[in-house]
Amino acid sequence: MTTQHMAPATSTETAIAYLMKNYANYNLWANTTLVKWLNSKPITDLEQEVASSFPSIKLTLLHIWQTERYWLSIIKKQDQLPYNEFTGTIQDVFDVLLKTSGELATYINSMTDETVQDRTFIESPWFSCDFRNFEYIMHFANHSTYHRGQIITMGRTLGYTDAPMTDYNLYNIDGKEF
Repeated sequence: MTTQHMAPATSTETAIAYLMKNYANYNLWANTTLVKWLNSKPITDLEQEVASSFPSIKLTLLHIWQTERYWLSIIKKQDQLPYNEFTGTIQDVFDVLLKTSGELATYINSMTDETVQDRTFIESPWFSCDFRNFEYIMHFANHSTYHRGQIITMGRTLGYTDAPMTDYNLYNIDGKEF
């Protein structure tokens, strides 16, 4: 999975549309960077119970994937896919997470200024809201960033001191090309 490369906003693209596209690309880059790092760790460590909001790195990655999948369906105005118990390997988790992050980046990069700013009504068991799509994009990107930070901390608890930097600013400096 490669990061989409973008030039700065043009006079025909609003700053908010550029920023949302850049955030979607950043999210893909950060998830890819994290997965590359985790691929170098023993599978048993990634499934080991560690005190956090989810009991293991694998389960935290699954949560990121499921949440990104949810927001992709919202932004695309599609029915949500059913959630079945995940029985795959850690490599399967890496694959579905990067696939969904890539789908988000591809879809968001295809959005027009108008669709980035359109409102989408959500009625769910947990909340109801009618926000602009760029607010949902910011939400999923922030949510994924939050849990990537937890994974780094969980890795530190397991003795890993070589975690990669996945900061937005680093992405803007070194993670993308113009």
